[in-house]
Amino acid sequence: MCDDITEEENAGWIEQKLSRRELVLGLGAAAVLPGCASDGAAQRTEEPASSATSSSGAEASNSAEASNSAASSNSATPSFSASIVPLATASRRVQISTPDGKADGFFVAPRERKSAAVILWPDIAGLREAYETMGTHLAELGFAVLVVNQYYRSAVAPVLASFAEWRTDAGKAKLKPMIDAINPEATTRDAAAFVAWLDRQPEVDVERKIGSGGYCMGGPFAIRTAAATPARVGAAASFHGANLATDKPDSPHLLLGKTQAAFLIAIAKNDDERQADAKTKLREAADTAKRPAEIEVYAAQHGFCTIDSPVYDKPEAERAWGRMLALFQNNL
Repeated sequence: MCDDITEEENAGWIEQKLSRRELVLGLGAAAVLPGCASDGAAQRTEEPASSATSSSGAEASNSAEASNSAASSNSATPSFSASIVPLATASRRVQISTPDGKADGFFVAPRERKSAAVILWPDIAGLREAYETMGTHLAELGFAVLVVNQYYRSAVAPVLASFAEWRTDAGKAKLKPMIDAINPEATTRDAAAFVAWLDRQPEVDVERKIGSGGYCMGGPFAIRTAAATPARVGAAASFHGANLATDKPDSPHLLLGKTQAAFLIAIAKNDDERQADAKTKLREAADTAKRPAEIEVYAAQHGFCTIDSPVYDKPEAERAWGRMLALFQNNL
């Protein structure tokens, strides 16, 4: 779920955190309003710490205190555990022919090896520096990553420079017609074209399955990718995805039976509070389809995995990232 009500919830959550911090530290901090999609101050991600999680959709219970305010001390660049040596990567801007036109994207992959490919679908603010950083970090861990511009029908990326820009009146006005131009059928066509493009790239190991990951409005796109090309997509991950289980006949949760993929569904706590039955519908759909699915409510706000979001929650984001790595390593 992602809309203006979620925005108000996140703004209130930040205000509470800042007030608590001010009481403890005796300091004032400037609040930054969060933003998210109706269907969808920079910080950078760090190496995730993988953690065992429940596949039943039960809420995570041991969340560390988030550092999401302007006073946050999160690292500005990705870090790696001592046991992991990041691979050298090369990146390039790309254009991909789709049935609807030329889609632009950011492609990054290890230099010295063929790798399993992953498609990343950004949140409402689209392909920008934050997602290039996240894609590069994933490539450094051994994947050939295509970060797509879901708004290519309307504009070349970056449409917005940052997540915060989406919350301005100008940002909302700019994105509204672009969002309206995207529908499930268009996303499915795009996904098939992206998979076909990846299979033609020399950096991609076509003997391995492809993965897909999506954030906010990109969450359902990741699932639609798995349904668009079931023979090629082996895993899909949704992070605080919007509208994953609806009453519509084309609801993403109803597509699980059309896939051959394993799934990770990381749900934000305030999304779960507003649609508590979503995780149950997703679990029932996965079980009926006999698809492996890890479905969990994380103790963090909607938007917690996106590194330039004001509600970025480093501990929970890293835990979700670690679960995604496990998903990809086991199924691609």
